[in-house]
Amino acid sequence: MMVLGYALAAVIGLSLGLLGGGGSILTVPVFVYVLGYDPKLAIAMSLPVVGVTSLLGAAAHWRAGNVRLEIATLFGVVAMAAAYAGARLAHFLTGAVQLMMLAVIMVAAAISMFVNARRPTTTEPRQGRAASLRLLLPVAVVVGLTTGIVGIGGGFLIVPALVLLGGVAMKPAVGTSLLVIAMNCASGFAGYVGRVDIPWSFVATFIAVAAIGILVGTSLARRVPQRTLKQAFAVFLVVMGTFILVQNRHAFTADRTIPSSRGAGR
Repeated sequence: MMVLGYALAAVIGLSLGLLGGGGSILTVPVFVYVLGYDPKLAIAMSLPVVGVTSLLGAAAHWRAGNVRLEIATLFGVVAMAAAYAGARLAHFLTGAVQLMMLAVIMVAAAISMFVNARRPTTTEPRQGRAASLRLLLPVAVVVGLTTGIVGIGGGFLIVPALVLLGGVAMKPAVGTSLLVIAMNCASGFAGYVGRVDIPWSFVATFIAVAAIGILVGTSLARRVPQRTLKQAFAVFLVVMGTFILVQNRHAFTADRTIPSSRGAGR
């Protein structure tokens, strides 16, 4: 199973490199349903994975001049506070409830990705930045809470918000989003410190394999039709989200005792 887990880490990285986002939403399901980790531990483990891989992507965009630091700072600080609060709030939720929330978000991400795939790739911002930055703050709160509670980056929310509400062009929006995700994950993980025991050797190897996948995916991105990839990945997310919903359909009726999340959970 461990070999399969590392293979899926490469797939996650590959999808991130090919699509510029979305793949990290699969990290928690891989940890839970393939490697057998407890859901709460899996969510905490996913945060360094998503954070480090996003930081690698942000560094590449920074070198290309595609990061709006002032927006990342404003959006990121608000989202970081919400991510920490979300991680603390997650202590009062069962792992099954968290997985149900993740499944709903996966379906929402799939819809967003499918719609985005049908739009022209030259989409430009509709509003000026100065007039709309305040509209980003509620989105930052939602993204941060989502990161802390279910362990995903929320790029499918951040990028459209930056383009449509922040007046940021698409390429800088992607780079800025990756930096915000890295900030969120660091803050969200801080909220889990002392509550879970992370198997760091495994997480470090998983991150390394995913990073290799990102490099390969980035090199292939120009050769593979993005629209087809996004639509196919959206369908896959719907299937996975539905599977998780079915698996945890009794989450709100089962015993609500909060299980311990210490140890490997396997």
